[in-house]
Amino acid sequence: MGEGSASVCNAFKAIVAVRRQLLKYDEIVRAYALKTRFWSLTEAIAGLARAEALMAKGAYREAHGLCMEALKADPGEARAWFLLGVLAADHDNPGRAAELFERAAELAPGVARHHAHLARALIALNERPPALAAADRAVELAPTDALTLDTLGVVFARAGQHARALDYFERAARLAPDNAGFQYNLAAARQFAGDFSGAEAAYAAALSIDPELHRAWSSRVQLARQTPETNFIAELEALIARPSDDPDRALHLGHALAKSCEDLGEHPSSLDWLLRAKAAKRRAVAYDPAVDEALFAAAMETFTPGTVVNGCPSEEPIFVVGLPRTGTTLVDRILSSHPDVVSAGELTNFALLLKRAARTPSNLVLDVETLKAAGGLDLAAIGAAYVESTRPLTGSTPRFVDKMPLNVLYAGLIHRALPNARIICLRREPMDACLSNFRQLFATGFSYYNYAFDLEDVGRYYLGFDRLVAHWRDVLPADRFTEAAYEDIVADQEGQTRRLLAFCGLPWDERCLAFHENAAPVATASSVQVRQPLYSSSIGRWRRYGAGLEPLRRVLAAGGVLNEGEGLSGP
Repeated sequence: MGEGSASVCNAFKAIVAVRRQLLKYDEIVRAYALKTRFWSLTEAIAGLARAEALMAKGAYREAHGLCMEALKADPGEARAWFLLGVLAADHDNPGRAAELFERAAELAPGVARHHAHLARALIALNERPPALAAADRAVELAPTDALTLDTLGVVFARAGQHARALDYFERAARLAPDNAGFQYNLAAARQFAGDFSGAEAAYAAALSIDPELHRAWSSRVQLARQTPETNFIAELEALIARPSDDPDRALHLGHALAKSCEDLGEHPSSLDWLLRAKAAKRRAVAYDPAVDEALFAAAMETFTPGTVVNGCPSEEPIFVVGLPRTGTTLVDRILSSHPDVVSAGELTNFALLLKRAARTPSNLVLDVETLKAAGGLDLAAIGAAYVESTRPLTGSTPRFVDKMPLNVLYAGLIHRALPNARIICLRREPMDACLSNFRQLFATGFSYYNYAFDLEDVGRYYLGFDRLVAHWRDVLPADRFTEAAYEDIVADQEGQTRRLLAFCGLPWDERCLAFHENAAPVATASSVQVRQPLYSSSIGRWRRYGAGLEPLRRVLAAGGVLNEGEGLSGP
C-alpha cells in the first residue's frame, strides 16, 4: 500500500471513529430527551391530579395553568381536555365545554365520564338528540363512579326521561352518601316521581351534610304543610340572619320562610319575607319592563287579520299555555290522563327551532328580533320539524301535550306552523295570578321570569299578557285557540273537562277526572299539588295578605282588569 493510500485509509478510520462517537452522543441525547419527556409527562400527570383537586376548591386559575402545562407536554392528554371542559362548564360556557369534552372523548373514547359530561353540555345547549346519544355511549361503558352517574341523571332528567334519571341519582347517592349535591338531586327526582317521603329523607340527608344548602331548604319546605309543631322557622331565621352577599341564598331562604308563615296562617309575615327575599335579586337582575312590553307587541305582529296559514297538517300537538301557576300543570294532567294523550312536559323545542332558523344574533332564544324574523321562515317545515323533535317522548299515543307556559308568546306562529294543533290558554283572577307568580321561586338563571321579583313588575307583566291573550282571542280561530279559567275548572271539574276534551277532538274518558292518580312524573312547581284532588283554597288567596298587596292592586286597577271598587281586606 502506498503512502497516499495509507493516508486515505487513516482518514476513513478517523471518520468512522468520529461517526461512532456521534452515534453514541446521539443515543445519549435521545435517551436524555426520552428521560426528560418521561419526567415531563410524569409531572404533567401529577399536575392534572392537582388541577382536579384545585377545581373542586374553586381555584380555577391555577388549575387552568396546570392543564395548559400538561397539554404542552402532551397535546393528546385527554384528561387535560376534560378538565378544561369542566372549567368551561363551571363558568356557564356550555358551548366551549362541549367542544372540549368532545376532544377528550375522541382521544379517550373508553372513558365514560368524557361522554357523560359531553352529554350534559349538549343538553344545556338544548341539543337533546346528540346529548342522549352521548349519554347512551357513557351508559354502554358501565360507569361506576358517583359523579358520572349523577351527571347522567341530570342529562336524563333534563331530557324528560325522569324514571331513567331517578335510577342514576339513586346509584350515585348510594356510592357517595356524604355528597350533599347528590342527595339533593335524588330528592328532587323522587319528588317529581311522587315519592314525597323519599324526597323528604333525601333533602334531610343533604341538609345534614351541608346545612347551608339553601336550595334544599326551599325545596324541603314545599314538600309538606308546615305546622306549629313541625317547622324549620328557627333554623331558617338563624341562617338568613348570617351576613351574605349572595342574592340567590336570600331568595331561597326567604321563600322557605314565606311558605312556612303562610302555612301557619301568618300571611302578612309571609309577604314580608317575600319582599325582603326578592329585593336584592331584583337589583341584581336590573329588570326592565320595557323589554317584555316590546316582546308582547312583537308577538301580536306575528299573526294579524288576513295572515295566510299554510302549515304542517299534524293534529298531534296540544299546547297548554298561559302565565305560570295558573293551572297549566293541572290541565296537562287532566288531558294526559286520557289514554290517547301523553304529556311531553314543558318543551322549548318550538322556540329553539324558530331561533335556529331565524339565525338572529342575540344569545336569547326569545327576543323581538327573532319574532320579527319568524314571519319570513318556512313555518310549515318548522311545524313538521317540531313534531319530529318531540320523539321519542311522543308518538306512542295519537296526541301529546306541550305545556310550556311561555308558548303563549308564540301562539300566532304555532297556528301558522301547525294549523290543526289546539292551543289552550289558562286564565286566573288577576290578583291571584299575580300573587302566585310573586310567590313562586322560578329558576334564577331563566331571565324570562325576571318580572317576578317585584309586585308592580308582576302587575305590569300581567297587563301585557292580558292584552296579548285578548289579541289571540280576536284573531285566532275559536276551534284552535281557547281559554280556560282555573276557577271554572275548580267549580265544575267535569263540565270543563268535557269542554276541553271536545275542543281537542277527544272522546270522553272518566280517567280524566282522576288526574291526581296519574303516575307520570311531574317536573314542575306543581309536582306536589297535582297529586291531590282538586281544592278551592287557593281561590281568593290574595285577600289574606292585607295592605301589603296595594302596589300590585294599583297597577292592575289602573290597567282596567279589576272589578270596580275591588279592595283589599285585612289579615
